[in-house]
Amino acid sequence: MNEVLHLMIKHEYAASLIQHLKKENAVEIIDEDKPEIPEWQKEAVRKTLEQVQQDPSLLQPWLS
Repeated sequence: MNEVLHLMIKHEYAASLIQHLKKENAVEIIDEDKPEIPEWQKEAVRKTLEQVQQDPSLLQPWLS
């Protein structure tokens, strides 16, 4: 079961517990300030930009 929890660690012993769980591969620390964009998603954007540069008529207005 994968579940995402947001924790604020208030005590040193809690931080130590989290580090222990990380070593056991029981948790993954995610830095929310720097979201990771998967390479496949970056490539999809590159491909779309290239297609639009070649044929600007592919663009659609935001408002119809």
